[in-house]
Amino acid sequence: MRIVFAGTPLFAVPSLHALVEAGHEVVGVITREDAALGRKRVLTPSPVAAAAAQLDLPVYKANRLDDDATNWAASLDAELGVIVAYGGLVREPLLSLPQLGWVNLHFSELPRWRGAAPVQRALMAAEQRLGVTVFRLVAALDAGDVLTRDAHEFEAGTTAGTALTELATLGTTALLDAVRLLAVEPQAGEPQQGEPTYAHKLERADGHLDLRQSADQVLAHWSGVTPEPGAFVMHDGQPLKLLEVRLPAAELASTAEAAHGIGAVRALQGAVLLETGSGTLELVHVQPAGKAAMAAADWLRGRGGEAVLS
Repeated sequence: MRIVFAGTPLFAVPSLHALVEAGHEVVGVITREDAALGRKRVLTPSPVAAAAAQLDLPVYKANRLDDDATNWAASLDAELGVIVAYGGLVREPLLSLPQLGWVNLHFSELPRWRGAAPVQRALMAAEQRLGVTVFRLVAALDAGDVLTRDAHEFEAGTTAGTALTELATLGTTALLDAVRLLAVEPQAGEPQQGEPTYAHKLERADGHLDLRQSADQVLAHWSGVTPEPGAFVMHDGQPLKLLEVRLPAAELASTAEAAHGIGAVRALQGAVLLETGSGTLELVHVQPAGKAAMAAADWLRGRGGEAVLS
């Protein structure tokens, strides 16, 4: 099938590769413009742009799918449009341009978690079953008919980065199944069932952990905002990034029952423990403001062996 593909981040790359490897003719790739990255603000192609270049596919870079992007896509004469986390809206007339329309690989079990950050918001809500849905793109946000879906159970404490990487691979099967379905049944699709929830885009402030919550809740929140926008707490008026956090071993957790107060950090049997509103978490790696990442034990040693976070 002749396919135009739109996507930007690293977790969209497996879908592009899967379509090519399955023998589909990817006639063009739309991705966002090069972005200034790093301290030196070097203009860098998106991961999808880099993958398309390696595959020798035509690439169009645009931050908005405007008339120029529509005209470029029209010249490709694609049968189907596939979008995976492009980072922009597909509107008419581009929406109706391919013969079979557009399908979207979305990283949730729709209609749950429509929107920009489905995996992150699901993890923050302490959900461990995360899914993918391939659906028909329509004007309304993530509301089109469902073609295929799949899901996977993740362990508590799995970060959004890790989950997205795994779901990106899981989603390739659902995507290829959807394309095969449309090839034999162009009108395929079932309406979404259930009450929608929305996964709004994350801001930096979403990374601030509320240590008054239980250890399980804090860990869930940490999971959803790691690695982006990044989890942090405050120490002496400065943000302290929590790069690696986990539930302590059972025998250690039982030893740490004595209360020192919410936010108290202390060393116990070689581990660095953080007290929450209920239970403790183990800090493994942290990053103080303006400094490099370090072992939590080294950071705490530099604070005299104890600290209070908020």
